[in-house]
Amino acid sequence: MKKIASFTIDHNKLQPGVYVSRKDTIGRETITTIDIRMTSPNEEPVMNTAELHAIEHLAATYLRNDEEFRDHIVYWGPMGCRTGNYLLLAGDYESRDVIPLLTRTFEFIRDFEGDIPGADAASCGNYLDMNLPMAKYLAQKYLENVLYDIKPEQLIYPE
Repeated sequence: MKKIASFTIDHNKLQPGVYVSRKDTIGRETITTIDIRMTSPNEEPVMNTAELHAIEHLAATYLRNDEEFRDHIVYWGPMGCRTGNYLLLAGDYESRDVIPLLTRTFEFIRDFEGDIPGADAASCGNYLDMNLPMAKYLAQKYLENVLYDIKPEQLIYPE
């Protein structure tokens, strides 16, 4: 079988950043998949499911309510390897195009207080597996280490 595109990226060189993973055409629409890499693969610990789950609920809620992008959000969800998340957008985007959106999203997560949206038995199949304090910590770390002063090498996959 042909190796899928995401498995061709050298994860030993990959660092936290914002990368265009792929672009697909469905009908007349381009779907852009953004790799939101939050930890350094194979170098630092992966995120635990509880904080990743809290980030998922908060980011998905924020993104689907964002004035500018809400009609372009297709999906937000965690990577199986737990080193980041994927954001799928309707439209042809580059990494730099989504930095303001991701900054707003992670500031929302960092500053969130109260009950996590959808964190109840009727709304979620694993609602008890949430860690808001750690989600807030990871959001702040990503803002400081990536989004607030993103470098060119954090926008394009390593060769």
